[in-house]
Amino acid sequence: MANKIRIVGSVGSGKTTLSRKLALQKEIDTYSLDDVVWSRGSEGDIRNSDEQRDAILSHILLQPSWIIEGSHLGWSMKTFEEADQIIFLHPWLLTRIYRISYRFFKQKRGFEEASYTPTWRMFGQMFKWTYQYETIYKKQVRDILKKSPENSIEIRDDKELGA
Repeated sequence: MANKIRIVGSVGSGKTTLSRKLALQKEIDTYSLDDVVWSRGSEGDIRNSDEQRDAILSHILLQPSWIIEGSHLGWSMKTFEEADQIIFLHPWLLTRIYRISYRFFKQKRGFEEASYTPTWRMFGQMFKWTYQYETIYKKQVRDILKKSPENSIEIRDDKELGA
């Protein structure tokens, strides 16, 4: 049974939703890498220094079990190395575009909480990040999965999740 799970994918892939479901099922704490990068506060988000970010991540990795979700690569490589299970969520592009748009409009109207201020600039940024994931990061994630195929999986749709 996997006690250390790393979920990776682009914006709108379902990382947060899956991590929350697994956390409830397995009774394991879940962590968002966005919350490792940013200190959230009523005055707005403040980017942590690399030292702060790395210290927070090191503390999480010391836990006996965890679910870590996020699209970050590079500085977060240790999360892949220490994971018992790596899940790459990669739904179809149109699915992700729909999810990004639907979530943004729900947040903009106040029907759903956001960990950031849902501005039009942020909405546009999500499409930029999606493009970067498609053209750059997707290959990097697949290269990571190749290093430990026995504990890695790429999921394209909810049917593969059993949902």
